[in-house]
Amino acid sequence: MLLLFLCLLPFLGSVVAAFLPSNARNTEAWLAGGVALVGVIINLLLYPQITEGVLRVQLAWLPGSGLDVVLRLDGLAWLFSMLITGIGLLVVIYARYYMSPKDPVPRFFSFLLAFMGAMLGVVLSGNLIQLVLFWELTSLTSFLLIGYWHHRVDARRGARMAFTVTACGGLCLFAGVLLIGHMVGSYDLDLVLAAGDLLREHPLYLPMLILVALGALTKSAQFPFHFWLPHAMAAPTPVSSYLHSATMVKAGVFLLIRLWPVLAGTPEWFWLIAGAGVCTLLLGAFIAIFQHDLKGLLAYSTISHLGLITLLLGMGSPLAAVAAIFHVVNHATFKASLFMAAGIIDHESGTRDMRRLSGLWRMMPITSTLAMVASASMAGVPLLNGFLSKEMFFAESLLVGEDWWMSVAATVAGIFGVTYSLRFIHDVFFGAPAQDLPHQPHEPNRWMRLPVELLVLLCLVVGVFPAISIGPYLYAAVFSVLGEQTPEYSLAVWHGFNLPLLMSLLALVGGVLLYLALRRWGNLARNEGVPLLHRFNGKRAYEYTLLRLTRGASWLEHRLASTRLQPQVLLMVLVAVALAALTLQPAALLPGERALTPLDPLFILLWLVGGACAIGAAWQAKFHRLAALGMLGATGVAVCLTFVWFSAPDLALTQLMVETVTTVLLLLGLRWLPSRIESQELGLATRAQDRLRRLRDLVVAAAAGLGLAALSYAVMTRPVGENIAGFFLSRALPEGGGSNVVNVLLVDFRSFDTLGEISVLAVVALTVYALLRRFRPAPESIPSPRQQSSLKSDPAFAQTAAEQAERGYLMVPTLFMRALFPIMALVAAYFFMRGHNLPGGGFVAGLIFTVAVIVQYMMAGAHWVETHLRYHPHNWIVTGLGLALLTGLGAWLAGYPFLTTHTAHVTLPWLGEIHLPSAFIFDLGVFALVVGASLLILVALAHQSVRSHRVEEHRQQTEQQEPVSWK
Repeated sequence: MLLLFLCLLPFLGSVVAAFLPSNARNTEAWLAGGVALVGVIINLLLYPQITEGVLRVQLAWLPGSGLDVVLRLDGLAWLFSMLITGIGLLVVIYARYYMSPKDPVPRFFSFLLAFMGAMLGVVLSGNLIQLVLFWELTSLTSFLLIGYWHHRVDARRGARMAFTVTACGGLCLFAGVLLIGHMVGSYDLDLVLAAGDLLREHPLYLPMLILVALGALTKSAQFPFHFWLPHAMAAPTPVSSYLHSATMVKAGVFLLIRLWPVLAGTPEWFWLIAGAGVCTLLLGAFIAIFQHDLKGLLAYSTISHLGLITLLLGMGSPLAAVAAIFHVVNHATFKASLFMAAGIIDHESGTRDMRRLSGLWRMMPITSTLAMVASASMAGVPLLNGFLSKEMFFAESLLVGEDWWMSVAATVAGIFGVTYSLRFIHDVFFGAPAQDLPHQPHEPNRWMRLPVELLVLLCLVVGVFPAISIGPYLYAAVFSVLGEQTPEYSLAVWHGFNLPLLMSLLALVGGVLLYLALRRWGNLARNEGVPLLHRFNGKRAYEYTLLRLTRGASWLEHRLASTRLQPQVLLMVLVAVALAALTLQPAALLPGERALTPLDPLFILLWLVGGACAIGAAWQAKFHRLAALGMLGATGVAVCLTFVWFSAPDLALTQLMVETVTTVLLLLGLRWLPSRIESQELGLATRAQDRLRRLRDLVVAAAAGLGLAALSYAVMTRPVGENIAGFFLSRALPEGGGSNVVNVLLVDFRSFDTLGEISVLAVVALTVYALLRRFRPAPESIPSPRQQSSLKSDPAFAQTAAEQAERGYLMVPTLFMRALFPIMALVAAYFFMRGHNLPGGGFVAGLIFTVAVIVQYMMAGAHWVETHLRYHPHNWIVTGLGLALLTGLGAWLAGYPFLTTHTAHVTLPWLGEIHLPSAFIFDLGVFALVVGASLLILVALAHQSVRSHRVEEHRQQTEQQEPVSWK
């Protein structure tokens, strides 16, 4: 279970961090650092197991659909997991001293830990659907991290841009994963990795490859989606050092590495992946040379190095894949240290503008030395880790095809890399000391510098002793990807004089010469744009695309939508009728050969009454809402009696309670709608256009209703084939532990659907509550209705609802209703307890209890009820969802599919043996949520009356005040 704990721990830490006080900086840092440290320790403990094979933890979720929670740890996942937790630990230490005391630190560490958990979920997922879920979660949490300083415009824009691009790529990845599942027949990663030939030879290989590549390339900021990464630099520097070294941007290359055995090796893979990689490698390196912001230079260099890794993977050879995995590790170490060093410079000097920075080596010698070593590793200087993987890249570029263009591109990219690295070193740390800085630069706190020192030490150790320091871990990762295809490779520092070494020397010398030339003739410090490429602006293209999409959506909305409800309903009904008319054949509406049951006069009368009420409700809905609501309720009662007629007591009971609750809630809502005035009252004649519109609506409604009735009649008069009723009837008692098949179906067999439905109900209730909190009725709706205003002479008119209930004309009914409340609560408990075997259940019981509270509101008013009952609908909703989820998680942690029901037989004194199914707890959650959601909507509507009475009283007091005259 260590693997499961490793994945869940950051999320648990994120929840705890969110509730810590804002001034608990040390507590937050200790919590986040402890979570990351425990993650590192767990990885180290699991390493011996992954050297022997793949470690899997599988928990049943929806086994019938092939969707299980699978955590899978092999050499590649272990290596990435160590990067995520190890560098995450260093980032937490660094952030403790970087973040300002004014920053809301709990929110920062909560977001950071949630992002860490999402990244661990990506690399540990053994199911592709699960991987996509965590993939999108990384987009969401990175949005929160990039936009952490939300008071800044650039942070909000950068967060939106990053989220839009990566989330759209995630949708493409989801479509590609669905295609993989269709082609392989499973989403299990082990089965997918064993189906390489099947995937590559499948007709859907190309569209699947394009969709998966879009997901990976957008996440790793590859051309043409590279533009979002520099704008993500608006995030705090600890976020940048984490996202752009070991986590978010590495998720894309991780996916390419993970699927390399089954997708690589085709011309399509080469041109798509290698083409994007080489373009990104060159463009990112060239643009980085001309950046003036330290983080901007590092951002474009990150884009370039990610392009290098993508290019290696696109080459398709096993040795290139080895070099790609090796450079992932090397880039993570030197780039994290460089971002942290840039943050220290900004923190201590007050600026990141290289045109203002110079001579910092004299004022910050230790930090400057560390940054120079890390920059040298980024440039590929010998005896540093960056040199080793870059030399492997140069060697592989010589083997691509028969042409030399790839070798030239690799060498040019190396020259550019040395140039921007040299600019970082020389412009910032050498020259005359800067005089106009916001702060006097000095060395930071030693604990703030410690993460940089450890990372630079890794660069040196790996660069000098690669076989000892990184060799075993790299081999475990490579073998987990390539398996038997793992080639012979050497991590020696010296391979003799060869072409790759010559290319490295050429890149070093060429980079120095290019930097000197640009300093002398290129006016680097005064150049505001990128030569040759300043017209190609990815941000501008992105914003233009969004603008065109927004305008197109506005045009469609203007043409097809309306702010009025009636045209929207008309359009939906017309589309439904048109689709039905196109797909149905005329013979399908003819009656079938099934024998009809005899007609019962009472049943005919019931439906005549119900139909008449439905027509009357539609007729009166516009100008006589109360009458329409009453007739609508009568129609619901007719439907309820129909369920009773056909022996469906569960449906009848539910329908009756739903009608009761919704009628009251609708009645409260209708109170605040402005009255409709008929045209005759205004002296206006009904226009012919209005008559035609009403006739059109009548024809459309009649066509839809009669068509649906004809279709239902045609279906019901045909012989019934095999159905699923027998399955549930035979298994409800032995497998579900109950004889009420309807309730067992809801809380056991289809409990996952019920969980989704109550979640939607909770969202709807919260949305209604939020909207009504800001709702203010029309001024003409605030005064008392005419029916009440005509009774001003009645003493009860001057009393409040509570006074009427305490000593007014409602005192006797109120006493009865208060005495009835515990009885109704007992009835609700009775229907809840019997629901598993007899008609009832949590939903019905929740509505009965809601009616009990509604009656108290009707008698005594909102103030009295909320003062005496003191219930909290939000807590009921949270409790209901929590109980439902805990029921599922309990079965899940016990090794059974999510929401699997288990029944315990317990013998109690006087009661004997009783059975307690776990579905009882789930049903209790349904009960609590139904009560909470219904009462939350009730509270929102009832408080409109309280606010409106205050407004009316204030208006009356204002009118009664005599005007003051000045003499």
